[in-house]
Amino acid sequence: MRRTLSIAVAVAALAAVTVPGVSQADTPKAISTSKAVTWEKCAADVGDGVPVPEGMQCGTLKVPLDYRKPDGRTIDIAVSRLPSKNAKERRGILLTNPGGPSAGLGYPAFLAAGGLPQEVKDQYDIIGFDPRGIGRSTPVTCDLTAAQQAVGNVPPYARNAADVTKRAAEVKQIAKQCTTSKSAWMLPYTSTANVARDMDQIRAALGEAKISYDGASWGTHLGAVYTTLFPEHSDRIVLDSNLAPGGWDYKGDRLYAQGFQDRFPDFAKFAAANYREYGLGRTPARVTAKYQALAARLDKKPVQGPDAEYDGSGFRMITFVSLYGGALSPWLAKAMQALDANQAPPPFPGGGGGAKDADNLISGRYYIICNDSRWPTSVSTYQRAVAVDRIRYPLFGAAGANIQPCAYWPDAIEKPVRVSDDGPSNVLMVQNLRDPATPLAGAEDLRRAFGDRARIVTADQGGHGVYPMGKNRCANNAVTSYLTTGRLPAKDYHCTAAAEPR
Repeated sequence: MRRTLSIAVAVAALAAVTVPGVSQADTPKAISTSKAVTWEKCAADVGDGVPVPEGMQCGTLKVPLDYRKPDGRTIDIAVSRLPSKNAKERRGILLTNPGGPSAGLGYPAFLAAGGLPQEVKDQYDIIGFDPRGIGRSTPVTCDLTAAQQAVGNVPPYARNAADVTKRAAEVKQIAKQCTTSKSAWMLPYTSTANVARDMDQIRAALGEAKISYDGASWGTHLGAVYTTLFPEHSDRIVLDSNLAPGGWDYKGDRLYAQGFQDRFPDFAKFAAANYREYGLGRTPARVTAKYQALAARLDKKPVQGPDAEYDGSGFRMITFVSLYGGALSPWLAKAMQALDANQAPPPFPGGGGGAKDADNLISGRYYIICNDSRWPTSVSTYQRAVAVDRIRYPLFGAAGANIQPCAYWPDAIEKPVRVSDDGPSNVLMVQNLRDPATPLAGAEDLRRAFGDRARIVTADQGGHGVYPMGKNRCANNAVTSYLTTGRLPAKDYHCTAAAEPR
């Protein structure tokens, strides 16, 4: 799950064995790398549409493929750095991750363009990197076809048990492709735990005793795993838009349904307030009824556009993506208006040409999330869950509960990392009340797992992502204050609604 999500990425891209020496009881220490990062000017396309700031540098670091064999085969990790220009104020490095799992090499540029406060840029070199298997790091592939890429990483809405059976056959084939592709040699070692170990290699290569961290969405799980494995190397840890302690596991997949249910009322209020323009309903309840009726109608009779067919599953998915930020509400309202008139929706804002390498993006996510936890293996388990969630969360429940390739994944080589309260009190969590992708319920579970290690600041706003571009000044100030002073709030607190709704 990534905090910045294009429609193209979301739709078109959209029993474990303990490893000796790497259990939490015997945390691996930093392994000295033979070479430091050699910095050079970043390529112009690193920012993926965002201008690369002056002085931003890129390089490559070699890390162990298998941390049980630190002197064995290595892979490349692409790293970037936006150095502090204030030598007097600089205090260290701030590693960042945008979520996904997806490429983060250009994330420092994104943060700079998004208003990262100057005092944060003064105190830290802002570090980005592409997780192992993804982007400019040594890549993985599942040799996904265009049709497989079109579904992406969020399962399609299942109308009945037969839809789950159909999807099971499809994801079983994907799992087979992942485990037999030319990059299958990386599969056992591509996990969140090993990405966290790669982060510690970056720390060591840059000559730092500790790292501070700002991670969003899936990046919150990465940060939680890092500070669990390496508490002694963790400085100021910020987790923005939080996954539950298990990360992107099956429970996390099903939480999409609750996130959708939490967030959709914001859009329904917007559409009702603009009834004269969109005609979707005079009240939020009628807008919600219109959404459900339109989705059901498209299940039976899709709308054929010039380049794509819009069925009920696809409509639910574009709605889910549009709930990430309030700026997309006008587009979603127009899309519903068009589909209700049996017309294709207008082009998605910012284009919809697809991810730069959708196969790598989707494959990298499968490699990581399927290695991180054990998913149910019985198709009937997913059928029962879909039936329950279709009723419990009627807007999107039958999508989140559907089956993933992880059901057919080989056993992981190490147990999942268990986030706990063992470590320093240095974790600040920030969370919107109505987040469609990483809902409050998951964040509350993570907060309980951290115990006194963490504090949580909630913001009365919707959408995915709080800092630094959210409009809630109270929540933004909480993060900036912590990163620049190191003072964790004495207790959890709530930030009331911003003047400008999001």
